[in-house]
Amino acid sequence: MPRVVLYQPQIPPNTGNVARTCAATGCELHLIEPLGFTISDRHLRRAGLDYWPWVSLHRHGDLERFQAERQGRGGRLVALSSQAETAYTDFRFRPDDWLLFGRETDGLPNALQASAEARLTIPMACRAREGRGGVRSLNLSVSVGIVLFEALRQIGPAAGSDS
Repeated sequence: MPRVVLYQPQIPPNTGNVARTCAATGCELHLIEPLGFTISDRHLRRAGLDYWPWVSLHRHGDLERFQAERQGRGGRLVALSSQAETAYTDFRFRPDDWLLFGRETDGLPNALQASAEARLTIPMACRAREGRGGVRSLNLSVSVGIVLFEALRQIGPAAGSDS
């Protein structure tokens, strides 16, 4: 089952919504600290509603601790970035992939993107380019949903669902 990884998320409702998606799909949620909020934040809890007991939540004190766990468990690091060239729909996902999403304000650091086995983007018709107007990125929780459900679609029922 793919794992969802949020790198230093900053907005509690986004993380809460991602947690709800992870609960619904049975996917692990990994948070790389520092976070822009506390786990007890009421907005985080509200966005996740009463689904928190079904979230397999893993917190990592920093990037190095996350990388150590990932390397120990195996699987590809798949970074999502508005700067990437490959569309998520042109990629073959695997059950052991780690889907890495960046901070809401500035995405993923270049060095972290470079360490990933793959870099993917979600194509947008009205993308901001070279200082011109347009959409810079999608909401974090929307992006997670789009990519995660495509990964699960590709992987199929063996990914593990109770339906």
